[in-house]
Order: sequence, then C-alpha cells, then structure tokens
Amino acid sequence: MAAASQRKSDYLLIDISNSFTKLAFSSQHRVARPSRLRTQGVTIAAIKRLLAKRSVRAVVVSSVVPAKNGAITKAAGAVRVVFVGAKTDLGVGIDYPTPASIGADRLANAVAVAQLYGHPAIVVDFGTAVTFDVVSQGGDYVGGVIAPGLESMTNFLYQRTALLPKLNLREPRSAIGKTTRDAMMSGAIYGYRGLVREIIARIRAESFPRQKVRVIATGGYAQLIARRLPEIETVHPSLTLEGLRLIANLNV
Repeated sequence: MAAASQRKSDYLLIDISNSFTKLAFSSQHRVARPSRLRTQGVTIAAIKRLLAKRSVRAVVVSSVVPAKNGAITKAAGAVRVVFVGAKTDLGVGIDYPTPASIGADRLANAVAVAQLYGHPAIVVDFGTAVTFDVVSQGGDYVGGVIAPGLESMTNFLYQRTALLPKLNLREPRSAIGKTTRDAMMSGAIYGYRGLVREIIARIRAESFPRQKVRVIATGGYAQLIARRLPEIETVHPSLTLEGLRLIANLNV
C-alpha cells in the first residue's frame, strides 16, 4: 500500500533507447520534467526507487532494448505496464507492410506529432540513430528513414583512426577548419545538416509536393542541428514522452 504522503500521478512514462532512457511522471494532460539515465542503468532497483516517489495508475513504455523490458515489469509489481507497439491503440493508423517491426519510439513520435501539430508531418529524432518518421495527410504512419546518429558517426572516426580526436560537438567557427579538431567539427555539423536537409527534401518531393508539411525535431542533438535548418519548424525535446502520454490516455 502506498504511504499516505506519497504523491500521485496518472502515469510513469519510460522511453528506452539504445544509449539513454528518459523517464517522466505524467498526468493525463501534462508531462512533468523528465530525468535521464544511461540505459545500462535501467534496473529493477532503479525503477523501484522511482516508483516509490509517486503512486501511478500505469507505467507506459516505448522500448527498443528488449533486454530491459523484464526489469520494468518486475519493478512495477502490481502496477499495470503498457509496452507500446503496433497492436496498441495509438489513435493514428499504420500503413506499413510489417507493423510489428516499427520501433515503439517511432510510433510514439508519430502519435505526438499528429495530435499536437497536425498532419502531414515529419518527425526528425536525433538519437543514437537519426530517424525520420512520416505521418500522411490522412493521419497514418507510413514509414520513414533511418541514418547513423551524429555522435555515432564522429565516434567512428575517433575509434577507427590513429590521429583523429574525440569531439565535444558544438557549432563550428567556420566551414574551413584550421585544426584537425575544427575540420572534423565542420564536417560533422555542416555535413549532418546537409544529410537532414536532403532527406527532408526527398520526403517532401515524393509524398507531399504541393502540401504544407509540419517538420518537428526531437532528441539529444536536435537543438544543435535543427536551430539553423529553416526546414525544421520547431524542436520539441519531450515529443516521444508526449506521445506516450497520449497513448496512455487511450489504453489505461
């Protein structure tokens, strides 16, 4: 039984990605400030400590790391756990040949962008990989693009070469680097913006040639990359968690 002084929330929302996990308590209408931990730190004990802080009706999870799902279930005990997937009531349709193969975070992003911004829409999620997820004019998830993440690309150069340094990513001073580090920074940031711009342009040309498309960014490097891309309308740091909140409202 929860202690009398224990605060209550409707949901605990958990977004498990390959590198980091975001967690936030939520009401039906608002997501509280999220916390973040490395996914390797998602353990039964860690989730139990979080659940000891508040009484919740359900734990709602998007997970791309199946090995962590058991820890969530065990930590939740008698509290209902909803793992988001293609068979979950999402409030958006799925027009995709293999729905079960779609990442739960991508579905949550599609739900959030459709309900919060409208459609057609593209979500650009800057995570371990950068994903582009598309919601059609009719409100269906129709697929997307997956490309290597920014940090993954720069870490590859560092790990596979003898002389190139590890980078702390930031805005370059200029396109032409006067040091090895500056040259790498320019290639990483400007090159990555070029990748994002080209993929958005291709999606628009193929699917929405004469329509206004909402383009929303989220994820760890969204602010750094998207702030100088006019193609991206806004950055929503907690878009995936908002999607989980909206899914929870339909399923709990």
